[in-house]
Amino acid sequence: MGGIDEPFPGSWAVHGRQLSAWELRKYFDRIHPDVYIRKGVELDARVRAQAVGHWAKGDGVLVGYSAAVMHGTSWLDDKPAEIALPRRARPPRKVLVYRDVIPDDQVCTLAGFRCTTPARTAFDLGRRLPFDDAVEVLDALCHATKLEAEEVEHLAGRYPGMRGCARLRHLLPYVDGGAESLQETRTRLLLRQAGLPTPETQIRVHGPDGMTIARLDMGWRRWKVAVEYDGAHHWTTGSQRAWDIDRTALLESQGWTLIRVSATLLTTRPHTIIDRTHRALRAHGANL
Repeated sequence: MGGIDEPFPGSWAVHGRQLSAWELRKYFDRIHPDVYIRKGVELDARVRAQAVGHWAKGDGVLVGYSAAVMHGTSWLDDKPAEIALPRRARPPRKVLVYRDVIPDDQVCTLAGFRCTTPARTAFDLGRRLPFDDAVEVLDALCHATKLEAEEVEHLAGRYPGMRGCARLRHLLPYVDGGAESLQETRTRLLLRQAGLPTPETQIRVHGPDGMTIARLDMGWRRWKVAVEYDGAHHWTTGSQRAWDIDRTALLESQGWTLIRVSATLLTTRPHTIIDRTHRALRAHGANL
């Protein structure tokens, strides 16, 4: 049996006398056949991945979203569990089962579960997801694992005719592991798809003494223009607002222009973000 809040095979726990059959029924919920978890534990993406791994009884490899979450990828709690099996099997509820054999060099073990490597995980997700969704997930996966797009491109070169490889190669130039939130990815995609130059992410700006005075979400060092996504706390927390004002003044004193992005702007007025960024780049000498 794993940790107290992790799924486990009920038969193993009873056979090993860690629980009685009565305790198993009373204090634990069944997720899949013979897979249980303590009552009240949230079934997040990681728990669902581990649960389907136990359901397969070591016969499968966690792939796609499940492999991604096992590698530490964030923002996947609404995604289904996914596993590859070498045989046909009826999937449990809310689980995607693929009949596939993953090469050994594309499999690793995480917390006792066999999972696809970061590169293979990105290869699979990038081939089958819609463009925006794929970039969001691959950004987060690369951020969590330090995976580089070149590694995925190299793997894709081994399977030139596989379905979805052309889509994958198209989206890889848009992937950037520097994104620290879905909103940062969406903001960057908005700028890229508007035809603006590719921004650098997580730019460190140093003061006259060499100390870092800011780390910018994305921007262009050459023209000293930055675009920052501000979460709700930037607008509702007084201390954060005061720091933002001081930080902006420091950056402006060094010649930077900041474009601030809110959830409202991103979802209802994306053209405003594009226009402001375009004007700032031109004002700083970009030939657009």
